[in-house]
Amino acid sequence: MKKLYTHYINNFKGLSREIWLLSLVTFINRAGAMVIPFLSLYLVNAKGFTLPQVGWIMTCFGLGSLTGTWIGGKLTDSIGFYKVIVFSLLLGGMGFVLLQFIDTFFGFCVGIFSLILVADAYRPAIFVAADTYSKPGNVTRSITLIRLAINLGFSIGPLIGGIIIATISYTSLFWIDGVTCVLAGIGLFIWLKPKRKKDTEPLITIHKKEGVPPYLNGLFILFIIIMIANGTTFVQYFSVMPLYYEKGHFLSEDLIGWLMFLNGAVIVVFEMPLIAWLERRNLSKTMATFWGIVFIALSFIVLNLTSWSGILIVGMLLMTLGEMIGSPFSNALALEMAPKGRKGSYMGLYSMSFSFSHIFGHNGGMNLVDTFGFDATWYAMFFFLTIIGLLTLWLYRLLKKSPKFTSY
Repeated sequence: MKKLYTHYINNFKGLSREIWLLSLVTFINRAGAMVIPFLSLYLVNAKGFTLPQVGWIMTCFGLGSLTGTWIGGKLTDSIGFYKVIVFSLLLGGMGFVLLQFIDTFFGFCVGIFSLILVADAYRPAIFVAADTYSKPGNVTRSITLIRLAINLGFSIGPLIGGIIIATISYTSLFWIDGVTCVLAGIGLFIWLKPKRKKDTEPLITIHKKEGVPPYLNGLFILFIIIMIANGTTFVQYFSVMPLYYEKGHFLSEDLIGWLMFLNGAVIVVFEMPLIAWLERRNLSKTMATFWGIVFIALSFIVLNLTSWSGILIVGMLLMTLGEMIGSPFSNALALEMAPKGRKGSYMGLYSMSFSFSHIFGHNGGMNLVDTFGFDATWYAMFFFLTIIGLLTLWLYRLLKKSPKFTSY
């Protein structure tokens, strides 16, 4: 047991102090992210919106995310990731507190768009920060540590959130989420001071851009299409799946919180050793992305095998395995494909891919369930991901043929 513990700890060695600070601040931020996993339940149960209305609200969520990540990428290249992250956390925290006071459908569409616009400017900035503060050869593990912090916070948040909903109310979540976002911003401002130009060479040459913009890079655009399609199914776990847990298997909010806690807990314990092991085996980042898609596809299809509620745990574990394998390597692949001086723009477009997924995924999933039911929706997700998996294999072949990308 001691040997396993020592081996686990060794996976974290060599990461910079700044990466650890970024991870701590990210954990504080995500630990308060209790609203998002329960948002669809809140809109249906507390606000009385229909499933199609919830779908449109979540589309506004995606539009806000799309706009925010695009602006965040541009601002990261122009004013730096530090200011973007701090202001995103502070203003986003205030937005979460105010969101609870909106009651109308149109007002909620505008409110969620504005809030997520501010909050998701954080995403491309944190990726660039991870790249900036990483030591050579540690980028994937640095991203994995930040993802570990996200998932540790995200596992604790829904667990506590479910208990709070069951014992107090939905509105308490908005206060907690808002306050923790503000605390995360203050923590970053106190602990992580931005480097001056004389301290680091990359800041001196930050305005020198190499290569082409991301939207002119054909292979990167194909990669983004795959990410959008994969994310369109993955976001079902943030909106449609909680409703399925409640209406299809009659789980209460606190049990739903425990099920979501399983996802984060498994990632916290196993993701870093898994990534380190896969890196030692020299697994291609593109093939890792493919296997991530395979496991997420399986997580949907198993739900139709039986009405036994224990299958929900199997599905969650399969989804978690796909997330652990696919997400860190796809992040690292996007960073490697980004030329110098354009990492903010490339990571902005990469983050925007998930925003596009929010735009189409929630609305599509809600309307599929409303029209055809949950079982047909899970079949549709599985077959769609099968096609995306084949597209990923095609990308792998194209990258291997390109002299620039043989290691991807």
